Amino acid sequence: GDAAIVKRRSGAVENLQPGIPELAAEVASMGLAAYPRGQRAELGYGTAGFRAAAAGLDHILFRMGVLAALRSKVLGGKAVGVMVTASHNPERDNGVKLVEPMGEMLPIEWEALATKLANASDGDLFHVLLGLIYEVGADCSVRGEVFVGRDTRASSARLALAVCDGASVLRATAVRSLGLATTPQLHFAVRCEETCGAYGSPSLDGYATKLVKAYAALVQSASTGASPLRYKPQLVVDCANGVGAVALRPMVDRLRALGLEMELRNDGGGPLNDGCGADFVKIKQCQPSCVDTATVRAVSLDGDADRVVYFFGGSGPAFRLLDGDRLALLLAHFAAGLMQKAGLEGLRLGLVQTAYANGASTACAVKAVGAENVKCAKTGVKHCHHAALSLDVGIYFEANGHGTVLFSDKFVARARAVARPGPASSAAAAAAGQLLLLRDVVNEAVGDAISNLLAVEAILRILDWDCSEWLAMYSDLPNRQVKVVVADRAAFETTDAERLCVRPEGLQAEIDKLVAGAPQGRAFVRPSGTEDVVRVYAEAATLEATLALAQAAVDVVYASAGGLGAKPVVNDDCAAGGRGRGPTTAVEERHLPSYVGCTTTSALRKVELAWLLV
Repeated sequence: GDAAIVKRRSGAVENLQPGIPELAAEVASMGLAAYPRGQRAELGYGTAGFRAAAAGLDHILFRMGVLAALRSKVLGGKAVGVMVTASHNPERDNGVKLVEPMGEMLPIEWEALATKLANASDGDLFHVLLGLIYEVGADCSVRGEVFVGRDTRASSARLALAVCDGASVLRATAVRSLGLATTPQLHFAVRCEETCGAYGSPSLDGYATKLVKAYAALVQSASTGASPLRYKPQLVVDCANGVGAVALRPMVDRLRALGLEMELRNDGGGPLNDGCGADFVKIKQCQPSCVDTATVRAVSLDGDADRVVYFFGGSGPAFRLLDGDRLALLLAHFAAGLMQKAGLEGLRLGLVQTAYANGASTACAVKAVGAENVKCAKTGVKHCHHAALSLDVGIYFEANGHGTVLFSDKFVARARAVARPGPASSAAAAAAGQLLLLRDVVNEAVGDAISNLLAVEAILRILDWDCSEWLAMYSDLPNRQVKVVVADRAAFETTDAERLCVRPEGLQAEIDKLVAGAPQGRAFVRPSGTEDVVRVYAEAATLEATLALAQAAVDVVYASAGGLGAKPVVNDDCAAGGRGRGPTTAVEERHLPSYVGCTTTSALRKVELAWLLV
């Protein structure tokens, strides 16, 4: 009876697959017995999957295990990943996101299915699941395969078990738990499985081995036997008291043997993401706890190690941040030089940014790779990743340090042809070989803090740069990011890669008026995809103008959109956010690319052109 009703409603098949109603009933029975939803509020699968207070997620994690098994079966038994994490959120939160066989994010049409399944009432779970099975045309007799990873939160082990229960009950499905793993490690393992080992070994040790070997090969490819003059191979790593420390520990001794000294701080002895981590350093623009960079450079990872930012100079006014914008431009500078030496004409090297990219970085990017090769995408790496696919070497980073580099098949074929012994000059072959080695260091599956920091360290060593030279590529416009708690973040709707707010009506007109009164001003508001807040971003030519613009934008949002709690106050305190200073250390001009030091005067006039051409 129930199955016949579902069959009539879906119209997807003429005959029911034997045993599917019984299988759906078993899933629903286990869900009700062990992971009931009860009266918990509905959640939506967004940019970061599902993310909320951990106490209310058990039913969702169980159901996402079911969905992962279903997705694997639809794909003919290809491996699908499930990561249990809330990334940079506080310890009390948790979340889940699904990963495609090549390490990509879940397709948008399946996000809607995830939301539908997660929010089904306990009484409707059987009907909803049965309907989904026929809607997607799943053959449940296919053996599914699901990889599961989890971060170090106290709730993650319990929630990972819920995922495993959900996946395994949709028989036949093989479930492979990686245990404690970074989000990039999960993406890596799934991609390795899909490529039958061509990308690497689908294990945590396979991940560490590939990255260490790739780093060593890239560094040695440019070795002259002489010690670097400016580059110092010492690095402090703020692990945010997260799973990044677990992933890095097996690599520390191996990297030391290659000449890179790495000291781990905030490696699990304190609260996750509390006063430390990439998000803290980026937003607060000051050193994290337990780290002093007065004499050494440092990096901060986030809770699941998919974001990384560099910083140096010490505390207070001397602090300098090297964020995702600067990571992207360093990679672009290095790759562009090698592509020119290798003679790889006709291949597109470009950058993908989001609205959060500092205007000065966008101006510098336009000068470095051309306006037609600078793209602006919606916030979220899935949007940046998609935009980067149109480039032969697509570098995408959000300002928060989340990003990677994608290399097209066309690029790989051309580079291999040049690197192969033959008529090409030795210099061209060496340059092409280095580009391929850089590709090995990079985790193309997803933004990866550990692979990105190894790529950066290799590049700085090859260029013989210190952080001052890297910083001198451009001077940031002063900027602020502020969170405003509102009654309903769903009341906010944006367009134009989130740079224009179309709802609430009239809000964008008010923002435009404020921006017009600030020198080199830019501001936008957008609802958070992970928290119940609205994010306000502002930048201008001077710190004073930035503070005034940010406060005025906060005031408008708070007044017109039902602000809750105390209204945020924007000030120049370290705890309030970005400083946007330029370099203070003298840098030798001959070590810098032609666009280094580009300012925000004439160059900024090209920014809008760059975005209009997307």
